[in-house]
Amino acid sequence: MTFFHHERLDVYQTAIEFVVVADSIASHLPRGRHYLTDQLHRAATSIALNIAEGAGEFSRREKSRFYRIARRSATECAAILDVCHRLDFGASQDFENGRQLLHRIVSMLTRLTQIQSGTETETGTETELKTA
Repeated sequence: MTFFHHERLDVYQTAIEFVVVADSIASHLPRGRHYLTDQLHRAATSIALNIAEGAGEFSRREKSRFYRIARRSATECAAILDVCHRLDFGASQDFENGRQLLHRIVSMLTRLTQIQSGTETETGTETELKTA
């Protein structure tokens, strides 16, 4: 089977996993909260899409830019989960699972950004963040 470069990245696979969790959370939001549902869907999808775009770039500067955008979308999702949790929408376990995934995503994207921008040595390259 042929893979795209982004499909081999653990951060991308984790982002796709979060899209599924976000969809589950969104499906349990009460009627009249479409603004939260829509924002969560868009921000969650943005994480995966920007990781894929970054992985497809040749320029280190552009890779770093896309990874930073993905990181911002991940932190936006964390804030949306905080709002939903505070408003008592949904099961605590879903929110905790989502937060754990987002924490992993943000950590990996921070490292990828540092590697691409040259603020960290190349001992940890993008390949370390690939799945086996």
